[in-house]
Amino acid sequence: MMSDHRKRRAPKQYERLTHPLVRGTDGVLRRASWDEALDRAAAGFRQARRDHGPDAFAMLSCSRATNEMNYVAQKFTRVVMGTNNVDSCNRTCHAPSVAGLSAAFGSGGGTSSYEEVEHTNLIVMWGSNARFAHPIFFQHVLKGVHNGARMHVVDPRRTSTAQWAESWLGLNVGTDIPLAHAIGREIIHAGLVNQTFVDRATTGFEEYAALVEPWTLSAAEQVTGVPAEAIRDLAHAYATAERAQLCWTLGITEHHNGTDNVRALINLSMLTGHVGRYGSGVQPLRGQNNVQGGGDMGAIPNKLPGFQDILDDASRHKFERTWNAVIQPRYGKTLTEMFESMESGELRAVYCVGENPAQSEADSEQAVRRLRSLGHLVVQDIFLTRTAELADVVLPATAAWAETDGTTTNSERRVQRVRAALVPPGEAREDIDIICALARRLGHDWTFTDAETVWDELRSLSPDHFGMTYDRLEEHQGLQWPCPDTDRLPSSFLHGRLWETDPVRRGPAAPFGLVAHDPPVDLTDEAYPLRLTTGRRLDSYNTGVQSSGYASPLRRGEYIELCPEDAVAYGVTTGEEVRVSSRRGSVTAPVWIDPGLRPGLAFMTMHFPDEVDTNALTIEANCPIAGTAEFKASAVRIEKLVPAWT
Repeated sequence: MMSDHRKRRAPKQYERLTHPLVRGTDGVLRRASWDEALDRAAAGFRQARRDHGPDAFAMLSCSRATNEMNYVAQKFTRVVMGTNNVDSCNRTCHAPSVAGLSAAFGSGGGTSSYEEVEHTNLIVMWGSNARFAHPIFFQHVLKGVHNGARMHVVDPRRTSTAQWAESWLGLNVGTDIPLAHAIGREIIHAGLVNQTFVDRATTGFEEYAALVEPWTLSAAEQVTGVPAEAIRDLAHAYATAERAQLCWTLGITEHHNGTDNVRALINLSMLTGHVGRYGSGVQPLRGQNNVQGGGDMGAIPNKLPGFQDILDDASRHKFERTWNAVIQPRYGKTLTEMFESMESGELRAVYCVGENPAQSEADSEQAVRRLRSLGHLVVQDIFLTRTAELADVVLPATAAWAETDGTTTNSERRVQRVRAALVPPGEAREDIDIICALARRLGHDWTFTDAETVWDELRSLSPDHFGMTYDRLEEHQGLQWPCPDTDRLPSSFLHGRLWETDPVRRGPAAPFGLVAHDPPVDLTDEAYPLRLTTGRRLDSYNTGVQSSGYASPLRRGEYIELCPEDAVAYGVTTGEEVRVSSRRGSVTAPVWIDPGLRPGLAFMTMHFPDEVDTNALTIEANCPIAGTAEFKASAVRIEKLVPAWT
């Protein structure tokens, strides 16, 4: 049933957790000692495993915590609880990037370094408002532009990033594949294919050429809304550039066919040879400090640390010998599948570290209901989030960026040291210490003495990280993986093997992805005529837990953004309240008029769910390969609210 949040809630300021909490017999969270909280947490996990089997447990790991924490979290899941049900918010944003890059090139990281963007000739920002969502990376983009690089932006909105571009291709939401196919077809028909690279390093070109053949410039214009001439110009610019960078983010991945979108973009890099050499590459831009690292450390249901497949016997047995444990030879549940299993009752206990799925999941009302259905929920965090408010046990942790030692990995695969600079408040403990304390209560005598001890165990098991000792990370101020040797520095870019002329190939060829256009699931119609897309703003962060309630000179609070034409059509102006409704829920929000939007398109964020719960509107239509929901394409309507005194 569709919910109705007609009354806007006041902004909430979150306070740090300073002591453990447990839910009392009266149903209220109360203060507890660490021993009581850990005993309660461990007892619930033990009971779920005993009564329903190991797969009744799941771990949600944290993409803001250190690599070492993520390594210990996935080890706890696989060794202590005996399941591969571990995942993180990587599923919410860039799981399609990992899946698409792995399918094409064998590993799930971006192929380039930030530095290369400064020295490339052409930058394509596709589905990414990097100026707001990735401001540090965007400084490298601006250096590239100032050094002479031409930038083209593909995005349904004319964003602040597009203001720096030579051209903006404003496509209809969910038509990325037709646009990419039309670009590919034009490159082929114009004779601009890098045939040497295609023949040397790829497979499936003939099938790809046949697939894109129907997508003429005019056919693509009708579907995407992008003028044929603009498509042609981008195709020629990308294909003829000496060096080119193709960057994307959630505008590509947060769709029900996100992995296919990623494959369609990778196809263009393969068609032109813009991968595997300095200055040319493909780059998924990560939105949190350690989204890349969480996956690298195995905090995903299908890969062990270092992206070693669980179904590969040799890899699995290597970990089993080191861990002295049996690892299930099957994939665990993704975040999406975990929530479905809560609905069915198959999943009974969840250990949630640093994530807030009650507010970050699509169709948030349904997510909260499913979390409430669990028999045992333990949340480990630095704030009492909406998810923590639902928990049976709450464990206060330290902040990874200021109170913890370890490492993190950024979008260019660079592993860097982080160090504790502040004393944590109250009784808060480091994540690794908490997880190890729970492991001991469940019969595993883990004795990691510090973050470096954890890292050294990881290095011994992951060839990509073997050469990254703490001393070398300090000496070089970070290193990029793969770094298999302790006596050589790694390359800044991936897949240079694709350009090798040695007749004996040292790796498999990259297959073209044969993907077809699949429109958004939530169709617009007379009842829901507007297309709502979501994203980020510069002044706020994720679900607002760490950025809400604080003074800022920037515009704050949630709005529904409309173009001037739609504002006139609905008779609203900036600041007026409207009810925004989808087929799943309804919220109230003020209007903000944005001339960067086109008619029929609206924009909101998830930064202020305590005030306006945008994810009450979004649809839980998931990519079948990656499990990422279609946050970017919901159908909505708006109604102007009439004041009660009129």
